[in-house]
Amino acid sequence: MQGVAAVDQIVDQNTPVAGTKIRRGVGQMKFSANLGFLWNDRPLPDAIRAAKATDFDAVECHWPYDVPAADTLAALNETGLKMLGLNTRRGDVGTSDNGLSAIPGREIEARAAIDEAITYAVVIGAANIHVMAGFATGPDAHKVFVENLTYACAVAAPYGITILIEPLNRYDAPGYFLTLTDQAVVVIKEIGAANLKLMFDCYHVQLMEGDLTHRIEKLLPIIGHIQFASVPDRGAPDHGEINYLHVFKTITRLNYSAPLGAEYKYAAKTEDSLGWMSMCKVGAPI
Repeated sequence: MQGVAAVDQIVDQNTPVAGTKIRRGVGQMKFSANLGFLWNDRPLPDAIRAAKATDFDAVECHWPYDVPAADTLAALNETGLKMLGLNTRRGDVGTSDNGLSAIPGREIEARAAIDEAITYAVVIGAANIHVMAGFATGPDAHKVFVENLTYACAVAAPYGITILIEPLNRYDAPGYFLTLTDQAVVVIKEIGAANLKLMFDCYHVQLMEGDLTHRIEKLLPIIGHIQFASVPDRGAPDHGEINYLHVFKTITRLNYSAPLGAEYKYAAKTEDSLGWMSMCKVGAPI
């Protein structure tokens, strides 16, 4: 990682001597493999097994619905990994849908997608569902989004499932309804549901707003999950404009203990992109 110190300069005094393996990352930090991007060249159950083989602590995915939930659950039970979360369907990808829940006139489809996601999540024990907003704008879209999220939170609550909303950057998703963390805060406060949280994706937030560590600290009470990738290319976190060692150090200092989602793209074999995990070796520069 460009211009950062060795890990042994930031971990606590109880860290083992240089060269010995600690839990991973900074102190006790844990990581989740996002299987929407990592190992997405193989069936989801096999991708779960690959994540286990490379020592990830958990997994998450995008749209698992083509795989029977029983098959996904079997792979999770086999590996002992937890599925942290999944997304609601995008809609009609042939017409470039990217979510439905903020689109006026498509409430029935949006709620069907929410019901489907909750059903799947319950079977596999997933803790979070990212409800995708879609391409929309204006007060009517805000109203519909709030109504659909209120529905999602009410249906998910008895199962202990958290509903997540995620601002996406305008470069990758031009026209997406939710683009800024301040906008997400307004929605979360308006609904006031205990199980509605922010998906804080460092990649998207950096492109739209920057100031990552201050934003994480300020928003921590409403953050339900954190994801990361390099900026600007959305690759592995070992290059680019974000000093992830500093970001991870801040997250550790804030006592955030849930696994962080590695949601990055890599053109070759995923295993070849995992050099950033060398930070689990105390004293190894990254």
